[in-house]
Amino acid sequence: MDYTQKVIENYTNPQNTGVIEDADGEATVGNPVCGDIMTIYIKVDENENIEDIKFSTFGCGAAIATSSMITQMAKGINIDEAYEITRNDVAEELGGLPPVKLHCSNLAADALQKAIKNYKKKRGN
Repeated sequence: MDYTQKVIENYTNPQNTGVIEDADGEATVGNPVCGDIMTIYIKVDENENIEDIKFSTFGCGAAIATSSMITQMAKGINIDEAYEITRNDVAEELGGLPPVKLHCSNLAADALQKAIKNYKKKRGN
């Protein structure tokens, strides 16, 4: 299976790993077929920009790489803009993923969207 250099970099040296204990929003998603489980935590500032974002992923290299990439894409932008990040955006930003690993980018986008929904629900939106 051929991975791009960007996938390899994000797998071997993932950015924004960890847990935000007092997260404003968080979500865990999983894929029962492959066993990947991913949690995304977000901290949102008063302008509704994502000031901090972390992830914890148990899964394959592609799942870790997509988790790392989506946190880099979402950090510093408005939650509504971050919510629009698609599965394809994540894969494209990584320079592509093998077809059998595209479900990993789905997990990353789904986790971010669910974390934003969780934040909005806590805020009463």
